[in-house]
Amino acid sequence: MENSSNPDPEANLLAYNRAAWDAQVRTNNEWTVPVSAEEIQRAREGIWSIVLTPHRSVPRDWFPDFSAESCRVLCLAGSGGQQAPLLAAAGANVTVFDLSEEQLKQDQLVAERDGLTIRCVQGDMSDLSCFEDESFDLIVHPCSNTFVPNVLPVWQEAARVLCRGGHLIAGFTKPVFYIFDQQRIENSELIVKHSIPYSELTSIAPSEKASLIAEQEPLCFGHSLGDQIGGQLAAGLRIIDYYEDHWDAYPIGKYIADMAATRAIKS
Repeated sequence: MENSSNPDPEANLLAYNRAAWDAQVRTNNEWTVPVSAEEIQRAREGIWSIVLTPHRSVPRDWFPDFSAESCRVLCLAGSGGQQAPLLAAAGANVTVFDLSEEQLKQDQLVAERDGLTIRCVQGDMSDLSCFEDESFDLIVHPCSNTFVPNVLPVWQEAARVLCRGGHLIAGFTKPVFYIFDQQRIENSELIVKHSIPYSELTSIAPSEKASLIAEQEPLCFGHSLGDQIGGQLAAGLRIIDYYEDHWDAYPIGKYIADMAATRAIKS
């Protein structure tokens, strides 16, 4: 029988990662802390930026002019009270879709506090069946697909709900991040241990997995560039821009860009 407060990831990965992200909100993980009222006010004045990767802001020319047109935006697996409220304050018509109820509450908190309209929908990023075809003009997808074992359905569903001429901007963790022994990384030792695809369900030692579960950490998966980039192309999207970022909180990021973001268009 599943314990809803600490589900068994082997039996139900979605339930486990949902509960884990709910727990991250309670411990104030940096990706769960809502933007301030001052940031919302600046966004209303046209002064705003968001990230898809840890540090580098998304170029402004990756976005339409929200003040000039009604743009339907889907923040895909992107709740936490950060990106969606800023985009809504900038003038976009925003829907935020996420697995974690507590993360969605962060967006609701900002919306109620600052008088924003944000539609919040709970669900699995691999299944957007609650949305009709071509429902959105822009999809904003931060580095969230590291929490699903198969990224290809994410791209397929994103392409389906994106309108013709619409854009998908997506951040992802590069596979190099996952090939090293994660426990040794904590001592700044880069020891190659894992292959790609990487799974914290199957790639790591039982004791290491048990420690992650005990700490209520979301379980991660490392995808190939063939799946991250080629998967978008196979879904019918055309990549038109790209940049890289470093997550320098980890030793890998001091030597190589371990994060990336793409801008793709649905023709």
